[in-house]
Amino acid sequence: MAAALVLLLAVLAPGTARADQVPLLAWSSRSKLWPPATVGSEGHVVTEPQLQALLGPALDQGPHNVLLFLQEKLSVEDFTAYGGVYGNKPDSAFPNLEGALSDAGSALVLPAVAGEAAGAVPLLLQEHLGAGPLHVDPPTLRQLRLNASVPALLLVRLPYATGSSLMAPKEVLTGNDEVIGQVLSALKEEDVPYMALLTAPRPSRVLREVLGTVPGPLGRQLLETGPEPVHPPLQFPSGAFPLLLFWARNLSVARDGVWWDLTDATFGSHATVNLSRSSWGPTEARLVLSYKEVFNSSLTITFHMTNKWFPVSGRNWSSLEWVEMVEGGAAAPVTFNASGASVPALYSWRCGLLGTMGLLTPRTRPDPAAAHWQLLLHDIQLQAFNVTGRRFSYASDCAGFFSAPVWMGLLPGALLAAVLAYGLHMLLGLRAMDRFDDPKGPSIAVPQTE
Repeated sequence: MAAALVLLLAVLAPGTARADQVPLLAWSSRSKLWPPATVGSEGHVVTEPQLQALLGPALDQGPHNVLLFLQEKLSVEDFTAYGGVYGNKPDSAFPNLEGALSDAGSALVLPAVAGEAAGAVPLLLQEHLGAGPLHVDPPTLRQLRLNASVPALLLVRLPYATGSSLMAPKEVLTGNDEVIGQVLSALKEEDVPYMALLTAPRPSRVLREVLGTVPGPLGRQLLETGPEPVHPPLQFPSGAFPLLLFWARNLSVARDGVWWDLTDATFGSHATVNLSRSSWGPTEARLVLSYKEVFNSSLTITFHMTNKWFPVSGRNWSSLEWVEMVEGGAAAPVTFNASGASVPALYSWRCGLLGTMGLLTPRTRPDPAAAHWQLLLHDIQLQAFNVTGRRFSYASDCAGFFSAPVWMGLLPGALLAAVLAYGLHMLLGLRAMDRFDDPKGPSIAVPQTE
């Protein structure tokens, strides 16, 4: 059952929980990757070299498909508070995680890992697998076709909520556990061996020593952390008055099935992308993202947008016409047309998923060069015209009003309404008898039909 989670209680002894420690859980469908019931010793903090010694051999000998569930914040107190470890198992927020650990061929539970060691886990996995991380969610994972012989690093980001309500974190953790269950279910359907890890870059509950500055006895007090960091949108040109804004939760490219995550290189304070070749005009704009080291070469991704007047609607419309990718000194670019990426020019355009699996299609068919490349953007938002300040205008989503769930509700509703209308029509068509037999008169003759 959940013996592995119960063992995390060992770190709750006084003096073991610190602000720079997070738990790490790893499990695999393959057996004998770690000794049975491998759990970190009480009070011991796993450093980065020790973590590499534990995960390195398993990554080299284990499955090539690795799942990394990276929660924004996580502490062992989350398992003790919401894991149902005091006998109240039906109230646990981690039924899928407990089931995965119970059914795993081998498991590793580390209650206390140094924060910088946990933060280096994605890089450690990338070095051993030789593949960049691909941000996925359950719907996206069902569209991918994994191969047991091709290394793949799948990154699933999980949120965390803080606040005065004790139920808010539990509801989010329960939702995260459902996501874990859906992802593992998708992998089981493909019958692909895998290794999974769950950790976080920082703890959700920070314990800090109070030394002298506060009157009274020495002790520890629980402090809340600050707001969640979200990378700002990319601006061109940079400054107080940009002309073009671009944002995405994740930006990844793939060549011959090997994925490379460009999110950190594109957004945030550590971005290395070059925008010098971008251009802007009243009717046409080009956002050119130039990277130096991608697949041991340079890579350029160009978004071409237009602003056109349409007399029928009586307004200007902004459209993403095509996306172009050029690697190094390639003779010809790979171009993908964007379909349905149009909004009124006063709005920004947003889409939950933009990629070669959906809205982006090769400009020429067949295109042998395009078959080698894939592009995937999660939660993209783009505005190339009528930008006022550093914030996006009102967003127009790419999803139409009549989506699949809407149709699933409308069609059964229409069928039930038709049945109800037919029933009412039959009831209104009933006629009562208007003639009755008079005992003093002759009997009513009812003609017989043969």
